[in-house]
Amino acid sequence: MRNLLTLLTLAAPVFAQATLPSDELKTTAGVLKITPVQHASILMEVPGQVVYIDPAMGNYDGLPQADLILLTDTHGDHLNAKVLEKLKKAGTQIIAPEAVAKSVAGAVVMRNGETKTLGKWTIEALPMYNEKRKRPDGGVFHEKGRGNAYVLTFGGKKIYIAGDTEDIPEARALKNIDVAFIPMNLPYTMPPEEAAGMVRAFKPKVAYPYHYRGSDLSVFEKALAGSGVEVRIRNWYR
Repeated sequence: MRNLLTLLTLAAPVFAQATLPSDELKTTAGVLKITPVQHASILMEVPGQVVYIDPAMGNYDGLPQADLILLTDTHGDHLNAKVLEKLKKAGTQIIAPEAVAKSVAGAVVMRNGETKTLGKWTIEALPMYNEKRKRPDGGVFHEKGRGNAYVLTFGGKKIYIAGDTEDIPEARALKNIDVAFIPMNLPYTMPPEEAAGMVRAFKPKVAYPYHYRGSDLSVFEKALAGSGVEVRIRNWYR
């Protein structure tokens, strides 16, 4: 599934830091560079702006400070106060669901269903949640409405950050997604075959497995064979 290299090409010589290879997405507003950091942490760079999603895990030495930070959830693999302080600078904007914003000074709250425009970015907050998988006490790991998934639009391209979710109707209903970041580890999100079923429903052009510790990514890739979705497997656990 390598038929979309004109949309999203591996930029092997481009590095945010020496050990973190990046991919490039061409948009009408310039190149958007995507760098997997670790687990659920993503760095995106566009001309004149640095964006992080869930900067919590991994090594941030040598990485640029943030103009915009998007947070999805309260759990420690998505929210790390020390990393936030390291990446913040004067003027850094932080977007977060209400449950997260309570512990992050200066964060702007976005709730499921809300949309904001920040410069050349349009940000839509969507649900992310569990229904099937539960803790020993019977509660779900992620309640509906507590966290945010995001659809980011920049230069005519749409990027879906699924966050910690199962296969949910809100994801299946997505349209015209160019790049999707899809979690797949149990018991917190979903297994690879379920993740592939969700992706087949909304058919992004490119799908990145992330938040996948311990999962068999070949199952995800094989399940999407022939679907027209290009699977991009990257090393999120160095």
